[in-house]
Amino acid sequence: MILDIFVVYLYVLKYISIGLLVLMFVFGMDDLFIDIYYWIRTFIRRVTIYRKQPRADSKRLYAAKQRPIAIMVPAWNEVGVVGPMAKTAAENIDYENYEIFVGTYPNDTATQEDVDAVCAEYDHVHKVVCALPGPTSKSDCLNNILASIIEFERANNIQFSGYVLHDAEDMISPMELRLFNYLLANNDLIQVPVYPYLHSGISPTASHYADEFAEMHGKDIPVREALAGQVPSAGVGTGFSRRAILKLMAEGDGLAFDTQSLTEDYDIGFRLRKWGMKEIFVRYSVEDEQATLREKRMLTGDKTSRLICVREHFPAKFSDAVKQKSRWIVGIVFQGFTTHRWTKSGVMNFFLWRDRRGLFANILSFMTMVVFIQLVLILIYQLVIPDSYQFLSIFHGDGLVAFLLVANLILVLNRILQRFIFVTQYYGVVQGVLAIPRIFWSNLVNFFAVIRAIKLVVQVGDARKVAWDKTTHEFPLVMGPRKPLLGQLLVENGLISQALLEDCLLKRPFGTRLGVYLVQQGHVTLQQLCQTIAAHYKMPFDYVDLRELDPALVQRLPQALAYKYYIIPLAFDEASKRLTIGSETPLSAVVKGSLRRTLGLKIDVILVQDGAVSLGLRYLYLGDKQAPPENYFPKSAQFGSAWVKRRDLYYASRESLGQTLVSRGLVQPAVIKQATLSYFSEPHAERFGHYLIQQGFATESAIDEALRFQGALLKDGMPHETD
Repeated sequence: MILDIFVVYLYVLKYISIGLLVLMFVFGMDDLFIDIYYWIRTFIRRVTIYRKQPRADSKRLYAAKQRPIAIMVPAWNEVGVVGPMAKTAAENIDYENYEIFVGTYPNDTATQEDVDAVCAEYDHVHKVVCALPGPTSKSDCLNNILASIIEFERANNIQFSGYVLHDAEDMISPMELRLFNYLLANNDLIQVPVYPYLHSGISPTASHYADEFAEMHGKDIPVREALAGQVPSAGVGTGFSRRAILKLMAEGDGLAFDTQSLTEDYDIGFRLRKWGMKEIFVRYSVEDEQATLREKRMLTGDKTSRLICVREHFPAKFSDAVKQKSRWIVGIVFQGFTTHRWTKSGVMNFFLWRDRRGLFANILSFMTMVVFIQLVLILIYQLVIPDSYQFLSIFHGDGLVAFLLVANLILVLNRILQRFIFVTQYYGVVQGVLAIPRIFWSNLVNFFAVIRAIKLVVQVGDARKVAWDKTTHEFPLVMGPRKPLLGQLLVENGLISQALLEDCLLKRPFGTRLGVYLVQQGHVTLQQLCQTIAAHYKMPFDYVDLRELDPALVQRLPQALAYKYYIIPLAFDEASKRLTIGSETPLSAVVKGSLRRTLGLKIDVILVQDGAVSLGLRYLYLGDKQAPPENYFPKSAQFGSAWVKRRDLYYASRESLGQTLVSRGLVQPAVIKQATLSYFSEPHAERFGHYLIQQGFATESAIDEALRFQGALLKDGMPHETD
């Protein structure tokens, strides 16, 4: 009886196996077409295009004029994640003309505090608080961010040329914005590859993301772009042109992102393509020193490992991965069926099918594993037990089964080979080998994700009503200490008391910087003030005597660069080709890198006293020999501390027009940065103040008010007759 039941079970298993083999063959041929097209296209491009033309390099990216770009980062319950991300981006991105807008929620104060800490340190990071309490959806958060950006543009007379999507856990390539800036003039959607981080230790759940993205962004998406001209956004590392954003907002009645979509990034690519906009997927390699996100492992591909890309951690827990992938399946498959109908284009329908087949392919892969395990167990029984029943004989003599077995074996081996190649190119040969057994784990995660997605849709009854089910994130770096305020630094160093600081903050005239007021009142000397700042940033400090500056140094530092970055040349060593420059504030790594590339010199930075750059620029570049204060205070030793105080006040009262406009709240820091970059990028006949008025960065009344304030400050800083 038991034997009869088992024989029936075997015949059922046989026909299930045949059905699975047929489906595997169909899906396998589907994948094989992509593989063949990719490798043929790669070979043709290598022997034609790249033999005639050199590959693109970083020089093209640096040559393009920097246009303003906005980075949008939605954040819900991202404590310990969004702060380090914004801080790391602000410090490492090799681009100057950009702003970061982080979307938070009114009922998520912890995340807001993280963002506030970064905003206090970096003027170009801005916090957006969404109108509704969270969690809403990523689309809703992005719409709130975009509304704030549009208002920011109106208030500051700035028009962003590009809008870039990132998540709170992203590590951004230093060269990403330069790439977007280079390409945005002729493209409306630009996507760079995403390469997940490998989790520390053995974590097949986290690592299977790396395997899938390596093959998808190494082969599948490039083929899709080449054949269909359509690129699905990954939701991170995606740049949109201004034209694309305005069109999305116009068509969405002011909302660019579909608030009911769980995969708004995927959805948006189809909408832009339907309107005839240009979409590209870019694999752009840079030099070693710029490829800070690369994996340095055995046998990685030279160009692949140096790609401009996005790195981030994906879930390491099985349940979190299932939750995240089920959201993708609901958005792409179930919501996609209702949002994106089949088209008249056979090529586009082919890729729509590939997007949606995951619902069936994931179940098929799991069932195939289950059947395969059963057949292996039966085979082991036949091999181990003497004179055992030859149950697998029911498969013998069936030509269809034989053909499907051989064909599918070849297709499976090809799948393994493709996965190995593309994982090895970025992560190295060891991970390429480990990716092979991880295929089975990937099938397991994807199967349970499909089951959960189906359950979510059935429970709600409408795929469009499935709620945003956000996964937790982690960031690969620990956030550094928040930059302390100047007053707190002085208190910590024992130069003033806390009570005196609070008193000065209350009595300080509006628009007067705290440091200037403390020097005016004689509470600290300018040298003490600047030395405290220099020590905090671990920078050398020098109280510069302008009369000792060599006018010949202007040949080493052109006037446009000196004014653009508000620096003066102090010394030059011919033997080492090293230029020492003075700055009143620490220079970012981006600025120092720009100076190195532009001048072809090594750069050292020394912090100098406030006002030294303003007066030094006049002395060196405008030939104003009366700029050095020592001209007004001869025989300095004769006057002692009174002379030092008067000299300090003379220096401290010299500040740039931009500093005055910002300190008095007449213009936002972002506006001055944008105006400065634009003004000094090319020669202008008019003065900076007139330029601000002409371009709409500041009103004439604002400039007049700033000049009056500067005049009063300068008058106070001039020597008295008793001096």
